[in-house]
Amino acid sequence: MKRWIQINNIPIRYKLISHFLLIGILPILCLGILVSLTVERVLEEQANDNTMQLIGKVNQTFEFYINNMQSITYMIASDNEVQQFLDEPEGIKNKYEIQRFLRSFTTITSEVAGIMVINKEGEYISNELYAPSILDLTESFWYQEAVESDGIFHIIGRPDGRRLTSIVDYKNDDVVSVVRAVIDPFTNEVRGVILIDLKLRVIAETARDIRLGKSGYLMVVDNKGQNIYLPNQPIIEEVPLEWISNQPSGNFSKTINDEKIQFIYQRSPFADWTTVGVFPAEESLLELREIRFYLIVFIFLIMLFGIPVSYYLSHSISKPIVELMTFMRKAESGDLHVRYKDKRYDEIGLLGRSFNTMLQQVLELMRLTERQERQKRDAEFRSLQANINPHFLYNTLDTIQWMARKHNAIDVAEVVESLAKLFRIGLSKGRDTIMVSEEIEHIESYLKIQKTRYQDKLNYSIEMDPHVHSYYTLKFILQPIIENAIYHGIKERRGPGHIQINVEKEEDLLLITIADNGAGMTQERLDEMREALQEAVSRTENTEGSKTKKGYGILNVQARIQLAYGTDYGLEIDSETGQGTQVRLLLPVIREQYLEKG
Repeated sequence: MKRWIQINNIPIRYKLISHFLLIGILPILCLGILVSLTVERVLEEQANDNTMQLIGKVNQTFEFYINNMQSITYMIASDNEVQQFLDEPEGIKNKYEIQRFLRSFTTITSEVAGIMVINKEGEYISNELYAPSILDLTESFWYQEAVESDGIFHIIGRPDGRRLTSIVDYKNDDVVSVVRAVIDPFTNEVRGVILIDLKLRVIAETARDIRLGKSGYLMVVDNKGQNIYLPNQPIIEEVPLEWISNQPSGNFSKTINDEKIQFIYQRSPFADWTTVGVFPAEESLLELREIRFYLIVFIFLIMLFGIPVSYYLSHSISKPIVELMTFMRKAESGDLHVRYKDKRYDEIGLLGRSFNTMLQQVLELMRLTERQERQKRDAEFRSLQANINPHFLYNTLDTIQWMARKHNAIDVAEVVESLAKLFRIGLSKGRDTIMVSEEIEHIESYLKIQKTRYQDKLNYSIEMDPHVHSYYTLKFILQPIIENAIYHGIKERRGPGHIQINVEKEEDLLLITIADNGAGMTQERLDEMREALQEAVSRTENTEGSKTKKGYGILNVQARIQLAYGTDYGLEIDSETGQGTQVRLLLPVIREQYLEKG
């Protein structure tokens, strides 16, 4: 709270400068940070997506070549002479025809480095490959893997330790081997195995053409974690299988030689190879650095021009306010003739002209107050003279009451006593508000006097909630209503009449109900009275001839209540011809006297 008070004590000029800087620069800073984070995320996602698409295309190329190898194995296995070799190798007349048939695949399909067909006896025919005579090919690991695959095309990978030689001197590191066992469809026995070497150069050319940034590259590993392809001068020699999750694709990063390296991989479901993109994470941020550089330059320029502009704007706004404050201080010190003279048409100019108007009105009010004070002193003097007679009359009535009781004239004494109470409560030491109990006592005195006049013609009863005795209300608000009830209700009725007065508290309202069983009012007269009550304040202000109109007393009560408490309070009237009239006074609950006579 103290810090907030200290902020409020800062001059408006510095507040405006701070405001302009916060409005102008803070959003730019927030926007720059947001743009930087968003661009970083978008560039990273875009780089990952592009790399993943490139890897996908490489995998498609691998699958194309592998699928060709699989098709070749089916074509070779379906050849009649090859089938005869697999079933009856002794019956083969000319192995040269089979070799020429195999060599045709090498000629047509450039990616094929060599083909070998081995029967279950370990004898083989090949176009490019040779095995030592002492070597039993059926015991080779690749032959066993083909048999275990149960006729399904199987990729061996790098043929390390195979002990086969090639005419064109292809080394094991230059090829990738695939095998498929030929199964007898009737006996389900292995008839032989077809071995094909795929040139690694084809795979290398496909992966070598893909560059990831300046130093990034693609590498290919098989399902055992062995490298199928690895470029020269790689960042990392091998990718452990535990780094690659069981998901078909994904990305991760590792710190290698104090450098953060990004890995993106995708597994080929057909070849069961995984192509991994490897590149330094720093290279993916080069574009982000350039964007950040331009953002920093832009923010710097905004600050460079924003601070002088903020200073100028704050000065142009605070200067006339300071001048107006100077005039106000002069007026505060007593110089009410000072005036704001700047010709402006903005809010400050309007405030200055309002300040001039206020000073003019203050001067006029001061003159008016002086005149009213003189009039008030004269009125108090006249009021003092006018109160002499009521006090004298009140004291005289007390003397008459005492003399009537002395001569046993009880009825005269009661009337005189009631009249004395009327005068006593009416004076009320000059107060405008009295307690509810006093107002009811005043009405009861009035009714006693009227009862003496009308005898059995007039009866009344008063019921009052004890809790409302000490509440306060305006005085003389019930007597005009009671008077109307007697003269326009009970008096016009045949036979005795009755007036019922109830005083109670209903929620936040003081409710006084005056009901009589007199002559009542017609609907037309009731509508006129209700309309008059809605305009009571304006009608009672026009005193010329209004006091002679019927119902003026009730209108005066309504006007006094609404002027004192507001339009939410006042009188409500219900009446029916021949049934009587009911008047409800809705008043606020006031527990302390606060309205004093002005």
